[in-house]
Amino acid sequence: MILAGDIGGTSARLAYFELRNGHLAVIAEQTYRSRDQATLESAIKKFVIEQNITVEVASFGIAGPVRDRKVVTPNLPWQVDAAVLERELGIAHVSLLNDLEANAHGLSELAENDYAVLAPGAPGAIGNRAVISAGTGLGEAGLYWDGAAHHPFPCEGGHADFAPTNDLQVELLQHLMKKFGHVSIERVLSGPGLYNVYQFLRDTGKGEEEPWLREEMKTQDPSACISQYGLSGKSPLCAFALDVFVDIYGAEAGNFALKAMALGGVYVGGGIAPKILSKLQQPRFIHAFKNKGRLGALLEQMPVRVILNDKTALLGAAHVALSYAGLATQAKAF
Repeated sequence: MILAGDIGGTSARLAYFELRNGHLAVIAEQTYRSRDQATLESAIKKFVIEQNITVEVASFGIAGPVRDRKVVTPNLPWQVDAAVLERELGIAHVSLLNDLEANAHGLSELAENDYAVLAPGAPGAIGNRAVISAGTGLGEAGLYWDGAAHHPFPCEGGHADFAPTNDLQVELLQHLMKKFGHVSIERVLSGPGLYNVYQFLRDTGKGEEEPWLREEMKTQDPSACISQYGLSGKSPLCAFALDVFVDIYGAEAGNFALKAMALGGVYVGGGIAPKILSKLQQPRFIHAFKNKGRLGALLEQMPVRVILNDKTALLGAAHVALSYAGLATQAKAF
């Protein structure tokens, strides 16, 4: 039995998997609010006790850089150590990987209906791939193509600099520099980033905040409100903020595609993209993606897809654990 987890700044999703007919099948699953848990260990222990299932191997995709089988989460007050998890949970092997690396592994478990196509790219496109996912933060990962198979690798591109592409975005950068000092792309391309964009437009007089919206944001997630009323058009200011957000999303996806030379495709994941899919399917996202001057034609060749399956990172973590399952069984025999 395999234990896998998709651990983000908002939610910690845990699941048991087993292999059935060559495919990973979920046996039990539970989602916890990350900030309600003192540590990852406490969430896992709770799940293990609830399900009472014996585990051989485990793998967790975690938002943050993994080094020496350890990770200090940037959006949570957690320090996670694979060796500690093995000892405290009695599991033969625990793997820790970046959450976007887990997403990249999860692509191998998806079917065609798990995607929405934004741009078809060149027929039979093959080569490196890139995954970019805006959610609580911004994650990026690559998949190197060796001529026979893809090999996922983690990145921390979400903490690289925000690169404005027009006068309005330059003004946005200058505005946020006063607030944050260094402005990473995650400061504008994430759930909190969408709210930063909205506040900039509101506070610089580029749009007027409706009184009813101001009241609703006091009790509801502001970013969710912006997405909802931006898509519906009920709030012109929200619609404006969402347009700016989509422009930045497309541009950053194109930036990463060039850096990864992602001729095999660009995959847009995370919790935000499926919720604003209708907006991403409009021309502005792909226009910003391809607007790279002399290399615009190269980006035309790259397929661009939105990942619709919200279990992709969980499947990817389970996929990695599966590679250790045989080793764990052998270890128990000695």
